[in-house]
Amino acid sequence: MTDAYIYDAVRSPRGKGRADGSLHELTSVALSAKILNALKDRNGLEGHAVEDVIWGNVTQVGEQGGCLARSAVLLSDLDESIPGLAINRFCASGMEAVNLAANQIQGGAGRAYIAGGVEMMGRVAMGSDGAAIAVDPTLAMKTYFVPQGISADIIATQYGFARDQADALAVQSQARAAAAWADNRFAKSIIEISDQNGLPILAHDEYMRPKTDMQTLGALKPAFKDIGESMPGFDKVALMKYPHLERINHIHHAGNSSGIVDGAAALLIGNAEFGRAHGLKPRARIRATAKIGSDPTIMLTGPVPATEKILRDSGLSIKDIDLFEVNEAFAAVVLRFQQAFDVDPALVNVNGGAIAMGHPLGATGAIIIGTLLDELERSDKTLGLATLCIASGMGAATIIERI
Repeated sequence: MTDAYIYDAVRSPRGKGRADGSLHELTSVALSAKILNALKDRNGLEGHAVEDVIWGNVTQVGEQGGCLARSAVLLSDLDESIPGLAINRFCASGMEAVNLAANQIQGGAGRAYIAGGVEMMGRVAMGSDGAAIAVDPTLAMKTYFVPQGISADIIATQYGFARDQADALAVQSQARAAAAWADNRFAKSIIEISDQNGLPILAHDEYMRPKTDMQTLGALKPAFKDIGESMPGFDKVALMKYPHLERINHIHHAGNSSGIVDGAAALLIGNAEFGRAHGLKPRARIRATAKIGSDPTIMLTGPVPATEKILRDSGLSIKDIDLFEVNEAFAAVVLRFQQAFDVDPALVNVNGGAIAMGHPLGATGAIIIGTLLDELERSDKTLGLATLCIASGMGAATIIERI
């Protein structure tokens, strides 16, 4: 099989996903086009330089509807001969775009792709697409559907994680993100975003709360307790599925869950021939990719079986991996990953994660692969694994090897 390499990775800063967020004036198409232009300009991509643009976004409705990928290509400075493919694997959409591009190259279907994703959560609200998993009663009843926050609290209950553990992980995420920004660790990938008049509007992740401490978080009420315990309540649905649990321990709140933000990211993936033709040096090789389905009620445990599968498929062990990026959708997701594999927390999300900087759904998978690549280079390490939990009970993972 042909090797697939990462030649470049870029992302926007993450803006607060609300009306007063710095990126709010931009549509998903506009922000996507800016990211595509940055990748084009940085790598001299003229004409039909890439086979396709594969673009993830989750809430595919309204201005994020249609084939957003093709719309972004047409608004960008890329050649109109380059097509676009919009995909949706919920929170792993950006990662799945990268993995799909790598798989296409490995199979010989083209020399290069741009892959990534976008989500403008302040403009297109999560859930506004009316997804069947949440609104179709026949499906919801069959799957024992509960909201993701309840799922995170089920994980905490099932695997014995206390509120203090979740809050401590959140404080750590904030501190690590602040330290990473102070040390300019994201400088290689971040591009400053300007408005339509060329005036800069955002150059840093604006969701962060670096002064967060245990006392601050301790004052927050559990966010999902009321919808869980109210009549009839989602806790009762969960306990029908998991009768061995006496009750659901609600430990998650806004401070130890991922932030609602706007953002976009993209990677340039190609084979060796593409690099030689464009005078580009590969930064990493994509060693393996994986995706799995998992229990749709507890929903967010997918990183564990996805990691087991990717290690099995690649012939690697957990001890071979130097660094991990595990999306911080909720604190319990990361705690469960660390527990399952007994990995050193010092190797997981070393520059903070979505609790501190936010989780722009369709972009996050591409963001964490780029962050992992930057950190492998900075710390002179070789192998990195990125993984995400996914709504409806799925998981995805990618292993990259620094060149």
